[in-house]
Amino acid sequence: METVTDPAIRAILAQRLLDHYAQHGRDLPWRRTREPYPVWLSEILLQQTGVKSVLPYYERFLDRFPTIQALAAAPLETVLTCWQGLGYYRRAVHLHAAAQQVVQHHQGRLPDEMASLLKLPGIGPSTAGAILAIAFNQHHAILDGNVKRVLSRLLALDHPPDSTPGKKILWETARLLTPLGHAGTHAQAIMDLGATLCRPRSPDCPHCPWNAWCAAHAKGQPAAYPATMSREVSKPHQYQFNALVVRQDRSLLLVPRPAQGLLGGLWCPPGDDPGPTATPPQAWQVQQWLADRYGLQVHLPQPLETVDHIFTHFRLTVFPFFCPWQAGDPPSDSGHRWVVPGTDQMPPISTLHRKVLRRFFKD
Repeated sequence: METVTDPAIRAILAQRLLDHYAQHGRDLPWRRTREPYPVWLSEILLQQTGVKSVLPYYERFLDRFPTIQALAAAPLETVLTCWQGLGYYRRAVHLHAAAQQVVQHHQGRLPDEMASLLKLPGIGPSTAGAILAIAFNQHHAILDGNVKRVLSRLLALDHPPDSTPGKKILWETARLLTPLGHAGTHAQAIMDLGATLCRPRSPDCPHCPWNAWCAAHAKGQPAAYPATMSREVSKPHQYQFNALVVRQDRSLLLVPRPAQGLLGGLWCPPGDDPGPTATPPQAWQVQQWLADRYGLQVHLPQPLETVDHIFTHFRLTVFPFFCPWQAGDPPSDSGHRWVVPGTDQMPPISTLHRKVLRRFFKD
């Protein structure tokens, strides 16, 4: 911390970073505007997702929803369809809900003060700081994943960045290093530094504008930071089955996920909720479940190869079953649809369930 508590060194670090950014900063479409809505959208898209993946979605999203009002007025399903394939769908649900709140309570203009921004779904302190710094030229710091890594190495911080003491020190450091009058440019510059040079693996220390002051570099072990939790907690493993009910016309039964909860607002083949039971159900049990739950009669289900997927907090194994339809239709209040995969009838489905459908077509 001694490095960043010295005002003279802080001034040097700020100038070195801004000069480096002016020469090497990436030309990204959301950096060509200071309009609040595109800045907000880019910050949400970039949460836990790399720039390369985000680029086509950013352009497509703005084409489809050019204003906050257009986003708020769109059905959630349309928003999720536009988001499809990017993952972490809760971001899209929150973005849509926040747009509706902005229209209802802020005359369609994104708030320009911290307390109001933090009340919007999906906006935390770092995202709010980035919006206020970049779009409104206010003096706020940011602390996303890239910045946590950069600052952890600069300080050779012994605490994991997401621990209570680690977060306290990193926020204090981020605020100290954010220069007056240049908060927005500094935010872009330090995010760029983490993404392009101070990478998780193989950091490019020789080209870093801060290498002369970086404690991890001085120790000769920058890749040892950020510190990790002393005990690795393994993700719990859960299991579920999916019933792929297919009629003679090749249409597949899909049902909506509850708006709140895992994969909320998306569509999927019917199935049970994730649970700890690692033994797949018997074919006759799936057959009976479909009859009891949806009033469907199907030929004896055929088990397919399992599908594995990793969520943020748990691992999931899906047991898919091909269930040739015989008779019946789910009740109208189930919200179901019969769709032909691969056509424009398909509603938004998650990466997980695209894997399940690929397994079905493969087998």
